[in-house]
Amino acid sequence: MAGNGQTVIDLDNKRMQAMAAKDVATLEALIADDLVYTHSSARLDTKRSLIDGMTSGKTVYTAVEPSNVKAQDLGDAVVLTGECQIKVTSNGTPNAFGVRFTDVYAKRSGRWQMVTWQSTRLP
Repeated sequence: MAGNGQTVIDLDNKRMQAMAAKDVATLEALIADDLVYTHSSARLDTKRSLIDGMTSGKTVYTAVEPSNVKAQDLGDAVVLTGECQIKVTSNGTPNAFGVRFTDVYAKRSGRWQMVTWQSTRLP
């Protein structure tokens, strides 16, 4: 793994913990304003709609636990791939499932931010 890989893996773990903790300040810092977040259901979110869904209670993440995460360091971008176990209540309905994901971070103005998330549900 090249130089930035572990740094970005650690930041993404922090982001996932912030989702479960509803830590909006951390999410605001780690998520890019132009985020494209594609859920395993194919629903799309922006930074605003993702955070607003969590703060309103429409989408409540209770656990977001990554595993087998690998990083491809491309310089000012790092691509993460791995698996994640998610526990979420969406519109009042609890759900738990695993996904395989691709997650992209870009270095902008000296800091890393998540710009893309794409996940596919595991069978």
